Amino acid sequence: QVQLVESGGGLVQPGGSLRLSCAASGNIVSINSMGWYRQAPGKGRELVATIPSGGSTNYADSVKGRFTISRDNAKNTVYLQMNSLKPEDTAVYYCNADVLGFSGIRRLYWGKGTLVTVSS
Repeated sequence: QVQLVESGGGLVQPGGSLRLSCAASGNIVSINSMGWYRQAPGKGRELVATIPSGGSTNYADSVKGRFTISRDNAKNTVYLQMNSLKPEDTAVYYCNADVLGFSGIRRLYWGKGTLVTVSS
């Protein structure tokens, strides 16, 4: 089994910053892509950003220029630096990871989410 644990959410004023972290642990041989998604109240889950093990990152248009995704492969951890936050960024943020386990099976895992609230 693989566990993904997010941290770093909280309440921040508009224009502020937060840094989310997501650490993967367990039955891991390697991790291909990692990503962040979010779900605002009353809405569906949407892509925020993804980062492959190698290659270029991908961002939703709504966060380009404000959010930065990065990863530390040695720690199996993905980060999301969020700057210039807006009230419409309020959501539960989820990370995921495309993991190859020791069984040889590749599977997508999700964290339980961390709440980000942007409000004055």
